Amino acid sequence: MLDANFWQNKSLAQKVIKEKKFHENLINSYEDSIKELAELNDLYQLAKDENNNSIINETLQNIEDLKLKTKKNETKCFLSNESDSLSCYIEIHAGAGGTESQDWAEMLRRMYMKWAANKEFKSQIVHEHKGDEAGIKSSTLKIEGDYIYGWLKTESGIHRLVRISPFDSGARRHTSFASVWIYPLVDENIDIEILEKDLRIDTYRSSGAGGQHVNTTDSAVRITHIPTKIVVQCQNERSQHKNKETCLNMLKARLYDFEIKKKEQESKNLESTKSEIGWGHQIRSYVLHPYRLVKDNRTNYESSNPDKVLDGAIDDFLESSLYKIND
Repeated sequence: MLDANFWQNKSLAQKVIKEKKFHENLINSYEDSIKELAELNDLYQLAKDENNNSIINETLQNIEDLKLKTKKNETKCFLSNESDSLSCYIEIHAGAGGTESQDWAEMLRRMYMKWAANKEFKSQIVHEHKGDEAGIKSSTLKIEGDYIYGWLKTESGIHRLVRISPFDSGARRHTSFASVWIYPLVDENIDIEILEKDLRIDTYRSSGAGGQHVNTTDSAVRITHIPTKIVVQCQNERSQHKNKETCLNMLKARLYDFEIKKKEQESKNLESTKSEIGWGHQIRSYVLHPYRLVKDNRTNYESSNPDKVLDGAIDDFLESSLYKIND
């Protein structure tokens, strides 16, 4: 940062500053924890000498709270991969089952947007295909902020819901599935080459909300990368040009993620939970009936408050997954 040419590349400089701030916060938090632990130890010894059980119990509780705080900081140390500091795209697709799965996909989309809002991160819907009766068939979100991809990368996989269906007049229990895929939002410093000859670009009329212009012009864009068969689409913008630009950015993210996964497989460092996930591989189950429980099938972490989880309180699941992949 002391280099005279440091600010010539503004985006790179901002990245370095972000990483510096992240590591400074970790170090400061560690030093504060060491100081707090020493103070609590002194207080405990004093209370023990005076047989003050009230202070002893309060001190022990404060130590437990400090352990939880230290564990959260330890989790942040796992966010050291090159792409962890980036923002991300979230793709959600309803599984087989029609309205049931489409409603479940919309519940997941709401969960991630609530999580982002609770963290004061910026989120937006890039593309969405509404269900015929309710819910969504697919949706692509963009969430922007520091270390978003690092936190959410373990969410990729199949999410399973068990509940009494609100769409079944017989009030029977239904099981629904939806897939979630997380991709890093590639910044300008990561060079991803995309050849024009490798692309098939289609335009079509947007089916979502957006006023008369959106509904009467072919503003929505779909791009297929022929070599990898990766497909991205966007209908969020009123301009076809802007939708195409967003699609290309999404394609860069998908190709970057594709290369990361390929390198991990080649080096045999890819965990079984990171492998290609089929519809039979559920990473998490959300049960609303006959009992109420959210359970991660990879870490066995559980929550008995599914309403809170579906309102975006997924931090404990994210942390336990990060611990699992770094064991």
